[in-house]
Amino acid sequence: MLLRRVRIGWKLFRPLTLTASLVPVLAGTVLGAERAGHFRPGLFLVFLGICLLMQGATNMFNEYYDWRRGLDTAESLGIAGAIVRDGVPPKAVWLGAWTAVALAVAGGLWLGYRMGSWLWWLGGLSVLAGWSYSGGPRPVAYGPFGELVVAVFMGPFILGVAYDLQAGHWGAAAWLDSGPIALLVAAILFANNLRDLDQDRARGRRTLAIGLGMQRGWRFLAMVYLVAGLWTVGLILAGYLTWGGLLAVLAAPTAWHSLRAFRHGEGARGMALTAQTHLQYGLALVGGLFLAGLTGGH
Repeated sequence: MLLRRVRIGWKLFRPLTLTASLVPVLAGTVLGAERAGHFRPGLFLVFLGICLLMQGATNMFNEYYDWRRGLDTAESLGIAGAIVRDGVPPKAVWLGAWTAVALAVAGGLWLGYRMGSWLWWLGGLSVLAGWSYSGGPRPVAYGPFGELVVAVFMGPFILGVAYDLQAGHWGAAAWLDSGPIALLVAAILFANNLRDLDQDRARGRRTLAIGLGMQRGWRFLAMVYLVAGLWTVGLILAGYLTWGGLLAVLAAPTAWHSLRAFRHGEGARGMALTAQTHLQYGLALVGGLFLAGLTGGH
């Protein structure tokens, strides 16, 4: 019984999606540590924990409110549906979400005490965004601006704070370097909505994917990939990234395969490959920057 509860609780966190938080934290930490010339492991681990907890809480809020609005059924696509498929009590999901928020807030209070009260304000905004993504009278997730909100909070927001915790300031480099990662994490949500296009349309959602449709949707996704790639090259040429950033090109084949999947009507595969593109880009970027730092490259 305990093992089943742990397994379902882990599923509610949607662990395969947590790379959306992991990548910007890693990237911001490496960039900030490189700029500062030292690494603060304690601040890194606490902030990573906060981000993972908040994303997990957002996922659980999404699970709860989708059930409450009757959007989740046993036939729903994707990894949601613990309430309707696994019989998890809705109240347990709701309490689990707020428990994760409380733990994240505890970590945020400590970080704010160490680094400055400005983190408390950002933390409060993060909690509001995590809840309003699926909760409230007008959930962000049900309209056309979900990708924009996700891009801001899981791009410059997370990467910038991670950078600041290491370097001691939030400079232009953090804003600029976060661009490709912000685009690719927004691409994950867009690909998810593109996969669920017909289902979401039938249930009254008005996502960007619904507005574009499948054919224009996968072309829009291709444009996002292209802009992220060109942005990365521009950062390297402008000196905001070292040559190690070129390793991010390793994600290009996966991005190409995701587009082919959507073009051929394989939405589930296309969504999974889009998430892999974000992860591969982030890990290749971080690995390349770390390698360049070891070799003294610029």
